[in-house]
Amino acid sequence: MSLDVQRRLAMADFDYELPQDLIAQEPLADRSASRLMVLDPDCHRISHHSFTQLPDLLEPGDLLVVNDSRVIPARLVGRRKSGGKVELLLLREVRPRQWLCLMRPARRLRLGERLMFVDWRHADVHTAIATVIEKRDDGQGIVELDPTLAGHLDDYGKVPLPPYIHHQLEDQERYQTVYATAPGSAAAPTAGLHFTDGVFAALAARGIATTRVTLHVGLDTFRPVTVDYAEDHVIHKEWCSVPEEAATAIAEARRRGSNVVAVGTTAARTLESYGRQSNGIAGEPFSGMTGIYITPGYEWKMVDSMVTNFHLPRSTLLLMLSAFAGKDLLLAAYREAIRERYRFYSFGDAMLVRSRARGD
Repeated sequence: MSLDVQRRLAMADFDYELPQDLIAQEPLADRSASRLMVLDPDCHRISHHSFTQLPDLLEPGDLLVVNDSRVIPARLVGRRKSGGKVELLLLREVRPRQWLCLMRPARRLRLGERLMFVDWRHADVHTAIATVIEKRDDGQGIVELDPTLAGHLDDYGKVPLPPYIHHQLEDQERYQTVYATAPGSAAAPTAGLHFTDGVFAALAARGIATTRVTLHVGLDTFRPVTVDYAEDHVIHKEWCSVPEEAATAIAEARRRGSNVVAVGTTAARTLESYGRQSNGIAGEPFSGMTGIYITPGYEWKMVDSMVTNFHLPRSTLLLMLSAFAGKDLLLAAYREAIRERYRFYSFGDAMLVRSRARGD
């Protein structure tokens, strides 16, 4: 084996066995009642807490950065003219009323085919149409929604849940963060699901400010890494934004030497995309598409600490966390979380990776 191959990141090294009963199937009644594992990379220490202790685990002056993207009712289930079932997962609006989407059954759908969807909210049946205008080889395509469907998506679509969640939620707001205001995501930025108004009040009382960025979560949330080596995986682009208020808050936190704490991998990707665009100097707003792919060896520019959930094996999110906490410590933490019966994935418990020693 050549030296170049030996240096590549084998996805088999980012795997772990998870008992199925540890996959949380529904959110806790109290969002903030989750457990919180804390990792200290600099001293290789793992400790156990409750999420309500988060304010005491951060320092006065720290800045919490949340992703305020809101999940849209992007899952559309309908019928073809032949009567066969069809399902669309809307990913991104590329032009007015035209959406990039995952289609099922993608191979059978024809260009120009009109797909029918029924208003599920109301007793009287209203049918709306999506027309297939482009097909791609990877199960994706572009559909054009008629004005009824585009203008009343809440009446025809439902919030998409990850495939490991086996039933719909009675209250779909439980798959939204309490601060979700910018519609556009196909999946929730789930690290934020633990936060409540009470937690934010406790953070503010300790002198920890919060600011908002936006990243609309797209295709890679639903697409596993299937290649043997991380370098061969192609990550898809997502739209993100750091508004002026957030840019100013980040710049002030860095000037005073306080930690910038990303809530979730989506906020982290937004901040690091921002750092790449600004050469690590905060202050100006930023928006645009990002295809940043963070793997071990990455030099972090903006994120000092991170709040996150427990992620799927062999995933880009596990690669990112390994780049932040170190692979050995992270996988040791996952093994301990399994022993301690933490709840995993979207509705599961949380992890705080404490501030890393800055390279500057």
